[in-house]
Amino acid sequence: MIHFEFIWLLAALPLPLLIYWLPAKKQVQSAPLKMPTLIKGIQAPEFTPHKKKGSLATLGLVWALLVLACTQPQWLGEAVNVPTEGREMMIAVDLSGSMQVEDMNLNGRTVNRLDMLKVVLGDFIERRSGDRLGLILFGDDAYMQTPMTFDRKTVQQMLDEAVLGLVGKQTAIGDAIALAVKRFDEKKESNRVLLLLTDGQNTAGKITPEQALELAVAKDITIYSVGIGADVMIQNSLFGARRVNPSSELDEESLQHLADETGGMYFRARASEDMSKIYQLLDELEPVEQEQQQMRPLTALFYWPLGLALFISAIALLINSLASRSFLLTRTSNQKENN
Repeated sequence: MIHFEFIWLLAALPLPLLIYWLPAKKQVQSAPLKMPTLIKGIQAPEFTPHKKKGSLATLGLVWALLVLACTQPQWLGEAVNVPTEGREMMIAVDLSGSMQVEDMNLNGRTVNRLDMLKVVLGDFIERRSGDRLGLILFGDDAYMQTPMTFDRKTVQQMLDEAVLGLVGKQTAIGDAIALAVKRFDEKKESNRVLLLLTDGQNTAGKITPEQALELAVAKDITIYSVGIGADVMIQNSLFGARRVNPSSELDEESLQHLADETGGMYFRARASEDMSKIYQLLDELEPVEQEQQQMRPLTALFYWPLGLALFISAIALLINSLASRSFLLTRTSNQKENN
């Protein structure tokens, strides 16, 4: 719909008519200023009643368009939901070398842990409408891949573009937690949540998990930790098939401690189905903000009537100039023939 910011300015539309209908002053016999002509005997062209009415109509149209532009017409778009108070959720994804172990079943095929994580975590990100999400990738060090944003598509894209070995082959869990603590906004009304996804133990970094935990507790950050990896995997060799535990290096005790001390929970994801259930449970534990305000985007339209008024004025001036020039050439030609 169209909205006028200063609709009361439409009262100025009849002003030219009021001025036109005012009683005219008594005409002065001699003009105070005489305009010279280029050639003796040539006078300016006189306006016929038809031309006079056309000029008045053009001026009236230009005036109406200018008044319309001054009212600041705006187009109100469809209502858009804006969250009143957001939840800040930082997602820390492990990109260490062990994430390439192919012990996950996804849609009937065996994939590595990172590929499974991208698919299932992508669905979770899509559902977090109203939350500000951030993405941290960690290996030998921790890096902020996406700062806090409402743009879930960008977070999803950055996750999809992550590759194994991008940030090293070891696991800096402490650095990832410390970086998340540092990048959370200082908003008291915000629920700050860290989703930590890893398949190993802390083997690198400048900050230990215990030191990072102290920072998280001080900043009132809730940590939900997820241990990724199957318990049993069949490995073929020259001596036949044997059962191995691909998650032997997973430090579940440390991950459980991180979650307990911050009021969060520790989850174990042995398959893609477990991961989906974990995200569904997280939706219940940290529900998306439902109370939202609505805003209607405004698009300015004043330049349309203003531009049309300028265009009509330019055309009118051009026509008047051409008419005067044509009249002048005709009178000059007639004057030469008479001489």
